[in-house]
Amino acid sequence: MDTFLSIDYPTWWFLILGAAITGYAVLDGFDLGVGAIHLFFRGEQERRTSINSIGPVWDGNEVWLIITGGVLFAAFPPVYAAMFSGFYVYLMLLLVMLIFRAVSIEFRSKEPMAWWRRSWDISFSVSSILIALALGLTLGNMLIGVPLESHKEFTSSSPLSLINVFSVLVAITTLALFMMHGSLYLIMKTQGKLYTRLIFISRNATIFFVISFVMLTLYTLLYVPALSAKIRENEWLFFIPILIILAIANIPRQLTKGRYFGAFISSAVVIASMLVLVAVELFPVLMPSTLDPNYSLTVYNASASTKSLNIMLIIAMIALPLVATYTTFVFWTFRGKVKLDEHSY
Repeated sequence: MDTFLSIDYPTWWFLILGAAITGYAVLDGFDLGVGAIHLFFRGEQERRTSINSIGPVWDGNEVWLIITGGVLFAAFPPVYAAMFSGFYVYLMLLLVMLIFRAVSIEFRSKEPMAWWRRSWDISFSVSSILIALALGLTLGNMLIGVPLESHKEFTSSSPLSLINVFSVLVAITTLALFMMHGSLYLIMKTQGKLYTRLIFISRNATIFFVISFVMLTLYTLLYVPALSAKIRENEWLFFIPILIILAIANIPRQLTKGRYFGAFISSAVVIASMLVLVAVELFPVLMPSTLDPNYSLTVYNASASTKSLNIMLIIAMIALPLVATYTTFVFWTFRGKVKLDEHSY
């Protein structure tokens, strides 16, 4: 056991961080997608069904975001500090929108007036869209690098400096991916007219994602070739983009056959595979520096002490399976179609 745990602690924590990010993207991703397409629904019944489809799970899904922040803070404190320094505006926007989304879900049903519920519907949808875009902008800049100087601090304090073509494309692709993921989840939870409408919405969301994904891929190959360097150097890694393409192609195939759970699983595989591709291309770098590669934050120069990583790894090996087990239990308990009653949102 000691030999197993003594193997390269920073790498183990990089894997744990990747698992936490993937868990959040797959689980809260469909929550955000449901919110992003919420205003496409018509009438009180459809919108209540939409919100109640994620009602029992949305707050539990956000636990994975807390885990991600906790891992960064405890295992890679310089990265945590640099992110909240350079991405302060976008991360604060993310946190504020998370609050607004939660409030929208809880407050919407407190009053019967149409204007009251319509206002919270708009708040729920807009906050979900902005969260997805903020996540995408942050990820996009983390991929191409940020202006880190020798003391691992940002040299630019303007949030507008982080808006570039690549990060905008990543943000749009993230939103499109979550919209597709959320619509596929909703199909499995609904019936009647909303079910029929969602089949149409899911197909359009899939087209939106495919177009966004192709544009992002072409731009990356043409203008950010460094992000595909490891795949070009190691032919065995080519299976990752192949897996992504096959999973994307399987979504419309499953939709045509009416296998919506299979389409949803394929969507989850797309999210996980894209994040694996990002991890493979970045490792061991966590935050590249555009000023000098030597200023970049890596899993080795930005990690906590070995003793701290050792103790936390033992805790993580106990806590993460418990969280995963609880998440599985909740989804199993609330499986099936949504049925509204007096206790629903």
